[in-house]
Amino acid sequence: MTAPASTSAVVIGASGGIGRALVCALAASEAYAPVFALSRSEPSTPRGVRTVPIDLGDEATIAAAAANVSAAGPVGLVIIATGILHQDGVSPEKTFKALDPAAMAAVFSVNTIGPALVAKHFVPVLARRGRCVFAALSARVGSIDDNRLGGWYSYRASKAALNQILRTLSIEVARTRPEALVVGLHPGTVASALSRPFRSDPTKNVVQPDVSASRLLRVLDSLGVKDTGGVFAWDGTRIPA
Repeated sequence: MTAPASTSAVVIGASGGIGRALVCALAASEAYAPVFALSRSEPSTPRGVRTVPIDLGDEATIAAAAANVSAAGPVGLVIIATGILHQDGVSPEKTFKALDPAAMAAVFSVNTIGPALVAKHFVPVLARRGRCVFAALSARVGSIDDNRLGGWYSYRASKAALNQILRTLSIEVARTRPEALVVGLHPGTVASALSRPFRSDPTKNVVQPDVSASRLLRVLDSLGVKDTGGVFAWDGTRIPA
């Protein structure tokens, strides 16, 4: 993991499976200092990691978190590890007949609008010189070209919209931070609360959060400016739009 000297790393969604693993991996790497763990609930973190409250549904908390983080100096890495596939009253639709406006709004609020507001407040605190990274967990099912099965309307559409936001953001950010990288990341199927109800075989093609975090950080480290605006899977392959 390479990073400009004296820049911090921020993981948003640090109380989730992948988010917690990312925080631990970044803290162990010592590539960034300090490491910030942001979430609605107080996360369990390694010694030295700074915790900051945030709620992606409340823009005021996003702005306050960005101000808190910026007080420690420029940020070299922001990873948004939040996402929703299901919750009470929300589940992936198998048919258009199941579409519900309230459920769709809830999914878009977390998967699309939340990350967009994070960009609004955290891009200004990214380092202006040297390499910096703004990344968000996306999903292969957000690819329009790769959609072969249908279904999962809200989740697919919210991730496709997120990918478009990241692409658009990459163009704007490049004007002031020419070495910046803005990307989406597909972690694969991870043993987490998000994927648990949809794994027919609990062990097949499923990785633990710490393995996923290691893979994702390796992918980020392998990408260059030419890759900004893209979405990449855990193995480094580019996912079509």
